[in-house]
Amino acid sequence: MRVVAGLLLLLLGLCGSGAQGEAGGLGEVAEINQNPDPKHPAEESTQQSTKQTDPDVWTELRALRDMVVEQKVHMELLQRENSVQATELVSLESRLTSSESKTRDLEKENADLQTRLSSSESRIDQLERENAEKPKVAFYAALTDAGTLGPYNTDITLKYSKVFTNTGKAYNPSTGFFTAPVKGVYWFQFTVHGYDTSATGVYVYKNHQIMMANWENINNGVREYLTNSLVLELTAGDEIHLVLPSGWSVYDSLSNFNTFSGSLLFTL
Repeated sequence: MRVVAGLLLLLLGLCGSGAQGEAGGLGEVAEINQNPDPKHPAEESTQQSTKQTDPDVWTELRALRDMVVEQKVHMELLQRENSVQATELVSLESRLTSSESKTRDLEKENADLQTRLSSSESRIDQLERENAEKPKVAFYAALTDAGTLGPYNTDITLKYSKVFTNTGKAYNPSTGFFTAPVKGVYWFQFTVHGYDTSATGVYVYKNHQIMMANWENINNGVREYLTNSLVLELTAGDEIHLVLPSGWSVYDSLSNFNTFSGSLLFTL
């Protein structure tokens, strides 16, 4: 704007000088007309050249004025464009700031998820190690295919010889004893079947101690069934076995009426 103002002042100054020149020229023409003395040919040629140059100066000044006006309009347009661009720039900066904030939030959430994932993976690894280290103990066996056992004159340990499951090899079918491999809580279950005898049943022993006694009286050749289960806390080396009391009998066959089973629930 200062440049435009300077150009306008220059233009006005030139216009003023041109006007005085024109006025002076008219005065000289009047004096020449009044002066009867003839001019020197060279002087007349100079005056003629000056008269021819004056119109060119005015043409250039008008062109310069038009150019100044055009530049002023152009500068105003540029200022408006700059204002619009400045507004758009502010909007873009605001959007960029918002995007950067969202990006930081997403990065934080991703970091939290990574931490939780690492924690979960660590926990899974720990559980897998604990599961791999935990003893796996479970067994299931049936008594015999020989039919009736008993009655005997003394208590006998029942040997469940038909083994279907013996994970951990804690049950010995040769002796009928289950031996706890580790300290823990164990679950046991048994079924008893008697036929054509006076009574049927079993005692459950932990080492040398009776933990449970179950029996049924049989009348007129009726078949009798019973089943029971128990949960015991055992230390490594404790033994569990079933005993047929004297005077009682059981009956088993291919149908596996008499069974003995157990498993480790959890270690201690």
